[in-house]
Amino acid sequence: MKTLLTSLALCLSLIVFSSAARAAQEEIVITGSTTVLPVMQKAGEAFMAANPGVSLAISGGGSGNGIKALNEGLCDVAMSSRDIKDSETAQGKAKGVTPLRIAVAIDALVPVVHPQNPVKALSSAQLQAIYAGKITNWKEVGGLDENIVVISRDSSSGTYESWEQIIMKKEKVAASALLQASNGAVVQAVSKNRKAIGYIGFGYLNDSLKKLDVDGVNASAQSALDKSWPIARELYVFTNGTPAGAVKKLIDYLLDPRKGQKAVAEIGFIPLQ
Repeated sequence: MKTLLTSLALCLSLIVFSSAARAAQEEIVITGSTTVLPVMQKAGEAFMAANPGVSLAISGGGSGNGIKALNEGLCDVAMSSRDIKDSETAQGKAKGVTPLRIAVAIDALVPVVHPQNPVKALSSAQLQAIYAGKITNWKEVGGLDENIVVISRDSSSGTYESWEQIIMKKEKVAASALLQASNGAVVQAVSKNRKAIGYIGFGYLNDSLKKLDVDGVNASAQSALDKSWPIARELYVFTNGTPAGAVKKLIDYLLDPRKGQKAVAEIGFIPLQ
């Protein structure tokens, strides 16, 4: 009986200790851009290993949804592949939230086609005309006599808004464009369709796609850094005011050249200089 009671007491103490340990662990909720997502996942894994008292809950959903979640107090860090809008800043202010922008990487938005597509380069004007539905056949830009299947991101995406601002300007993306919810979905759609064109973040390039030169410039880390690539942008995280505590530890980790910025490069994006 004494042995049984001792065993029960030990089990109870272990349960209490385990519960206390879980309660002591701090969780950081992170959501938003699917472009920034792989960077956060890569760096986050190493961050949690170095900070066992902190756990990260990371999800995608798009830049707009990430900023909305931050403004509504549903996350601690919002990932975004675009800058915040004045209207979003105002919405945050109305709820007592002050979104603070922090650049974590540089990205080049890259138009991509199927590897069997003979087209190697397009101008910004041609890209605009294709996405506006004014150029509809590949033969109009030096390709085969085939209809162009236009793949775009959905409107909640920061990648979509960057493309709209830099390439489309005042033109609207054609209603016939097939909208995808993530960079990964665009990769899948274009890699399986010889007639398709899409655009993705630099870190998503792989051998299943062919990247196109734009305005005579090749997409590379160097052309994005020196701004000769016409569709370069910064990638951000947003916090509610100046980060503190575990969130500050995470941000410091992301900006450390030997840690988070190393993860940026390993994923295929471009570290800050």
